[in-house]
Amino acid sequence: MSNPIINRLRKLSPASFLLFSFMAAMLAGAFLLMLPFSTTSGNIAFIDALFTSTSAVCVTGLTVVDTSAYFTFFGQLVILVLIQLGGLGIMTVSVLLFQFLGKVVSFRQRMAMQETFAHTPRKDIYRLIKSIFIFTFLVEGAGALLLFFHWNREFSAIEALYMAVFHSVSAFCNAGFALFSNNLVNYTGSYILNLTICGLIVLGGIGFPVVFEIYNLAVKKRSKRVKVSVQTKSVLITTVILIVSGTILFLLMEPDNSLKGLSLTTSILASLFQSITSRTAGFNTVDFSVLSESATSLLILLMFIGASPGSCGGGIKTTTLFVLFTLVKNRIRGNTTVNAFKKSLGKESISKSVSIFLLSITFVILVFFLLLMSDHFGHGEIQNANRFSSYLFETVSAFGTVGLSMGATAGLNSIGKFLLIITMLIGRVGVLTFSYVITSAEAPMGIEYAEENLMVG
Repeated sequence: MSNPIINRLRKLSPASFLLFSFMAAMLAGAFLLMLPFSTTSGNIAFIDALFTSTSAVCVTGLTVVDTSAYFTFFGQLVILVLIQLGGLGIMTVSVLLFQFLGKVVSFRQRMAMQETFAHTPRKDIYRLIKSIFIFTFLVEGAGALLLFFHWNREFSAIEALYMAVFHSVSAFCNAGFALFSNNLVNYTGSYILNLTICGLIVLGGIGFPVVFEIYNLAVKKRSKRVKVSVQTKSVLITTVILIVSGTILFLLMEPDNSLKGLSLTTSILASLFQSITSRTAGFNTVDFSVLSESATSLLILLMFIGASPGSCGGGIKTTTLFVLFTLVKNRIRGNTTVNAFKKSLGKESISKSVSIFLLSITFVILVFFLLLMSDHFGHGEIQNANRFSSYLFETVSAFGTVGLSMGATAGLNSIGKFLLIITMLIGRVGVLTFSYVITSAEAPMGIEYAEENLMVG
């Protein structure tokens, strides 16, 4: 006799199945965090537990309570597992679990995998997932080892090991959860910690497809005809440009604010860290309460762009930015096609990029407006003078699954927290994927209408 719930799950579309998986993990995590031995006080409000769980599963890092002081070791362990689960992708973990149990992976699960990791091949799915797990744990292990050497001089071996593992996983999964009340501000000048965290963030943010292509190119480097895909070229070039430009601009904008009193080399290191972490990770090594308006605007822009497809991060993605820039450049030059690296970009990629950008802008504005209105239905703790910039910052941070905060999140009422919970979820699964779920629209197959142009611009 078949289970009606299982039957309904089987009928879900891949996008709906992916969304349901994240929601189930969020709720499960919330209930675990509500257990008496998960918090030092023995209790936590459901909305705060759900917010923390969502932030971990969606690898965001926004918090409404102090992770290090509020949660016990068990509670922190739950958060760590949720971060790892969200970073790897729930579908990745479930598919590997199915193989371990000797069960067959359904077509719907394979398609949901493609929703989680862009350009995932349909064939040899087990080999791909094993590669993802091996790469993830090797990088996290190496990062934890370096961080252990750093913290072993400051804490006991057990404490140093625990903090090293926690922050390594949090950094690679681009989560931004830290076990210090002021995040990593105490380690602004530490080269080992800063460069290790930065390396983990970049490797977790460029996307598994790019990592595997680079690996395959390195293995086959003796072949003269090995070519790098447009996907990898666009990701790497855009990532480098964003990191370098972000570092230079932050350095120029903040000498009298968050970088005040730091040496030139430490200022450069701090600027590099903020440029990398602001695109998706959420760690910070400077005090964000003293940021200038120009630096705040820069970070909002970087958070909105986010990481790369098939990675642990959110945002509109580097490839979307690349396609939009290439589209504008070719249009200015009068080209009828959109060309990049001696290739013509497909109409599907262009259409998706424009849709993602417009949907993302619209969604962020809507949530930001609702967040401002939510103060009328509860008592917020943000002063009127700072509400606009603070709420916009928190909204984009949640959408980009970044986790950087100007301190507004903890002061939100329940409505505001729920809005950010929804924003983090949509930011993780993708605004286009979420749109497919809520509309359930299917285009008519085999029908093409007559083309007609409009006067624009």
